[in-house]
This record gives sequence, structure tokens and C-alpha cells, in this order.
Amino acid sequence: MQEVYEFLKSAKTYYLATIEDEQPHVRPFGTINLFEDKLYIQTGKKKDVAKQIAKNPKVELCAMKDDTWLRISATLVEDNRLSAQEDMLNHYPTLKSMYKAGDGNTVVYYLKDATATFASLTGKSKTVTF
Repeated sequence: MQEVYEFLKSAKTYYLATIEDEQPHVRPFGTINLFEDKLYIQTGKKKDVAKQIAKNPKVELCAMKDDTWLRISATLVEDNRLSAQEDMLNHYPTLKSMYKAGDGNTVVYYLKDATATFASLTGKSKTVTF
């Protein structure tokens, strides 16, 4: 999980895929956080992405750095605790202008049953689970 976290953090942007009415939706994300030995992402509850996750929490994330890409399949689990929201916002202080822990809009999810595959055109693939 640490290797996945470090890759996503250094890539800065990853793409999160959700599904709605059998139609995939992909958008860029930048929040990734390790909290209590779980990998977390963050968004706003009012956004379509949060509504899609509420209906179907199975997602995929994809990021690329140099000649290596990372693809993760996981189930997102909402964590309503203020401590999880606060920790995320403390790691991304620029978000504090839009979000506040406990504001009813800030939502954090941790990745559960995740399978992460590192791959490149020049090397062997590597898969980790967490």
C-alpha cells in the first residue's frame, strides 16, 4: 500500500472511473492520503461522482508517471469520522477554502479489497493487493 500511495502522490493526478446507468465516467483527482493504515480519497457529497459512488462503490483508478502506469480496482467505503476528514484536509490545505470537516459536503473514502497493478511497456507487471 505504501508503494501505491507514493506512486499516486508523486504522479499528482490520477483518474477515477465510476459507473452510472451502465455508462462509465472518468475524471481527474489529486487527493490521496494514508490514514490509519488505509488509503483514502476525498470529494464533495454534492458532486455527481459521490452520487455515483453511493450507488455503486466499485471503482478504478489509473495514474501514469514516467513510463509506468498504475491501475487500481477497489471498493470505496465512506468514512464519516471527522478525524478522517480533518486528516485529509490537513494534508491538502488548499482544499480548506472549499471544504471543512463536518460541513455535510466533505466526504472521504478508503479503498477496500484493492488490487493494484504497476505496468510499463518496458518491464514486467507487478500486482499488489490491500
